[in-house]
Amino acid sequence: MSLGPARVRLALGGVLLVLALAAVYYGFVRQKTVAPRVFVPHLAATIGSGDEAVGITDRGALVRWLPLPEDPPLPKLPLEAPPKQGHLAGPALEQARILGAVPDALRPYIESSSYGESGVDVELTTGIELRFGEARQIDRKWRGAAAVLADPSITALSYVDLQAPARPTVYGSEYELPPAP
Repeated sequence: MSLGPARVRLALGGVLLVLALAAVYYGFVRQKTVAPRVFVPHLAATIGSGDEAVGITDRGALVRWLPLPEDPPLPKLPLEAPPKQGHLAGPALEQARILGAVPDALRPYIESSSYGESGVDVELTTGIELRFGEARQIDRKWRGAAAVLADPSITALSYVDLQAPARPTVYGSEYELPPAP
């Protein structure tokens, strides 16, 4: 039995089709192959102190397995104990969201946060209070806080109202500004 040119082309076409399908399948599978990645959560604050301290992410998740940074220490949330359900809610979650967005240059100056009449307040190590209100437009509010704290014409203040991020308002002169980084 002899192979005619038509049969050779048909056989060769089948082989090429199988090879093309194999190449496409290999490319698809290779791109979907699981690669090992380690996700280390960004810690925003702590609850508790000493060996009992628990890290909190900016999304309110408790992180018990990750060692807490020592320098600079994370700000503390005003809770007696971590929530039993393993996740923050309500005002504590609002605080974690705001503390998780602290610019790196300001992180050493953050002491703690609280939730008061005006919403979330962040206290600096010098005693100055940053009043954020709700956890909306967090990045804009932090930029406003940084601009006020970097203003050379301001040497002392009591608190900064950041609820209108485009127009932060400075009040009082009770505390000195933190030293420049």
